[in-house]
Amino acid sequence: MPDTLRSATLRITEIFASIQGESTFAGLPTVFVRLTGCPLRCVWCDTEYAFQGGERRTVASVLEEISGFGIKHVCVTGGEPLSQKACIALLAALCDAGHGVSLETSGALDIGPVDPRVARIVDLKAPGSGESSRNRFENIPLLNAHDEVKIVIADEADYHWATEQIAKYGLLNRCTVLLSPVQGQLDPAQLADWIVRDRIPVRFQLQLHKILWHDARGR
Repeated sequence: MPDTLRSATLRITEIFASIQGESTFAGLPTVFVRLTGCPLRCVWCDTEYAFQGGERRTVASVLEEISGFGIKHVCVTGGEPLSQKACIALLAALCDAGHGVSLETSGALDIGPVDPRVARIVDLKAPGSGESSRNRFENIPLLNAHDEVKIVIADEADYHWATEQIAKYGLLNRCTVLLSPVQGQLDPAQLADWIVRDRIPVRFQLQLHKILWHDARGR
């Protein structure tokens, strides 16, 4: 990687090792790189502590710290990681270093510049989030089989909205689709019952890290 990219800087809220709690990578030992800042304000957000602050770090220093964990998979998350331009350089550098890399993004920003080696976990914001108007549906044609779409469900109206988007955009023909209940708001068993009732081949998921540690940070 050119020195100019290695010296690019980002604001980092935290870097830590844990078990991946969501997506098809759930259960996998993972290094999390949480970038600071997010232009969205979802009503059920559990990482508000990442909206502000953070430490300014170079891509090179982040890579050096990650190498010390001895873990192959790295998840870049936020906040909204793509709100920082240098995130693109970080993702490419992680891939070049031999890591398996996933990106968790709100779906409100363009995923096109992301290195194709990265598994993009893209949210679609249901109405219950308060931010459904921010969905960038132009991202959908960019998705491929190793990407994933995640929809967080607050109630039955959100569930019906999700099934409509899945059908409208042919999401199941593009990538894995994940449905998650809002913790403390929707009974997980209810969402599971709806999925089974309607025979939708999506992946139901819970936030494993919250089951284990009751914490958004997974530690």
